[in-house]
Amino acid sequence: MIDLRSDTVTRPSQGMRKAMYDAEVGDDVFSEDPTVNELQQYCCDLFKKEAALFVSSGVMGNQLSLRTITEQGDEIICEKSSHIFNYESGSAAALSGAQLYPVDGKRGVMAPADVEAAIRPVSAYYMPKTKVIAVENTHNRASGAILPLQSIAALRAVADKHHLLFHIDGARIWNASIASGVSLDTYASYADTMSVCFSKGLGAPVGSLVLGNKETINKAFRIRKSWGGGMRQIGVLAAAALYAIKNNFQKLDEDHKKAQMIAQFLAKHPDIELDSASIDTNIVIFTPKKITVEDLISRCQEKGLLLSVGTATAVRAITHLDVSFEQTEKALQILEQVL
Repeated sequence: MIDLRSDTVTRPSQGMRKAMYDAEVGDDVFSEDPTVNELQQYCCDLFKKEAALFVSSGVMGNQLSLRTITEQGDEIICEKSSHIFNYESGSAAALSGAQLYPVDGKRGVMAPADVEAAIRPVSAYYMPKTKVIAVENTHNRASGAILPLQSIAALRAVADKHHLLFHIDGARIWNASIASGVSLDTYASYADTMSVCFSKGLGAPVGSLVLGNKETINKAFRIRKSWGGGMRQIGVLAAAALYAIKNNFQKLDEDHKKAQMIAQFLAKHPDIELDSASIDTNIVIFTPKKITVEDLISRCQEKGLLLSVGTATAVRAITHLDVSFEQTEKALQILEQVL
C-alpha cells in the first residue's frame, strides 16, 4: 500500500532502530535519563529557548503548554480550523478549565484586527479572561500553509499590547522552516510556549517537546506527572527523536516536492478542486466534483493507495519519507484511474 493518509504513519528506519537500541537510559522522572537530557538541550540550542520537556504526543505538548500559562476560566484565542480547537478532544476545557475562542482565518492566518476584537474587556468580570493567543505553523487544515513571519509578529504585537501570552503549535514547524528558510529559533522567538513534534515528517515513532522559559517548563514537568506522563527509561524514544532531527530534518524538502507533484496533477484535472492554489509544504487537500469523498478513498484503497478525509467534503494526501518519488508517481496513476 502507498500510504498518504498522514505523515504519522512512518516507521523507524534501520539507522533509527540502531540508535534506539544503543541509547543510554536512566529514570526520566528523576531527570536522570542522559539521552532525554541530551535531546532537550539539543532542542533548547536549536530553538534558543531556556528549557524543554519531552512528552509523549503533540496533544500533550499543546495542552501542557496551555495548562502552564492559563488558569481556570481563562480564554484562548485560536483560529477556527486549528488543531487545538478541532482535534484535541476538548482538552483545554477538560484539563485546564480554559475556553477556546475561535476566530476566522485565511489559510490559517488570523487578522490582527479580528484577534484584537476578540479580546475581552478587562473590566468585564462576568466574561472569561483572555489570556493566550495561539497559532499553528504549519497549519494542517489549511493544506500545510506556512504562517508568514510578519503575521506572527503582528499577532505577537497584539499579545504584548494587551499583556497576553503567545503559544505556537509547531507540530510541523520543521516543514515551515525548511520551506520558508526562516530559522527555528526565529519562529520560537515570538512564543512564550511552543510545542514541536517528532512523529510526523521527521519520522520518529513517538514524541513531542514543549519549549519555554525555566519557570514554565518546571511547572509543565509537575503537570506532566499529574497527567500520568512521567515516563521512566525513555531514552530509547528520545534517541529516535534525536536521530530524526539530525538525519531527516533536511530531507523534508523532498516531501514538499512530492506534494507539489500531486498538487500539479490535481490542479489540471477537471474533476478536482484544490483547497489552495499554492501548496507550501507536504499537505494537499482537494475536493472531488463527480465522486464522493468516501467513494474516492474506498476506490483508491482497492487499488493500493490510502488517503484520508481532510474535511467533511475534501480528501487529504500527506507526503512523507516512507513514500518515494516513484510511489508518488504510482499514486497519481491510481488517482487518474479512479477519477
